[in-house]
Amino acid sequence: MRFVGIDPSTKTGLVILEDNKVHTAIEITPQEERDPHRFIEIAKTVMSHITEHDVICIEGFSYGSRGAAVSVQYGIGWILRSELIKAGLSYFEVPPSSVKKFATGRGNAKKDEMVLPIYKRWGFEHNSDNVRDAFVLAQIARALSGQVELTKFQKEALNKIS
Repeated sequence: MRFVGIDPSTKTGLVILEDNKVHTAIEITPQEERDPHRFIEIAKTVMSHITEHDVICIEGFSYGSRGAAVSVQYGIGWILRSELIKAGLSYFEVPPSSVKKFATGRGNAKKDEMVLPIYKRWGFEHNSDNVRDAFVLAQIARALSGQVELTKFQKEALNKIS
């Protein structure tokens, strides 16, 4: 069984765990610069790695975010979800606060505060926060399948997943 984490962004993080090992850990940076063409490129690249048997978690939208980049985030997020659905795949939507809480015990941890807890808990390190988030999402997919023992705060984080 494979567990997939997707952190949709202009540089999309994608992590696939297989046999309790990291099979794929990449940051997808599209060559295309025009919107929505780059959204499509990101979605195609993600979908080229996914199989019909994968358990998939995708990070939910950050509804409190502001600025010009928010519409881009929504565009990338919705096209990815659309492609998953068109392929007949289901996925779990994980709020950003649940990703942080699952990794650190705190739902409001900053990106740089996640580095050490991820390394200590799972021995995983990567220079991209998008890939680190995708790794935690893949671990959440694994946890949702009953594959791991969870801490109290991890169980609390899973309660907010749809």
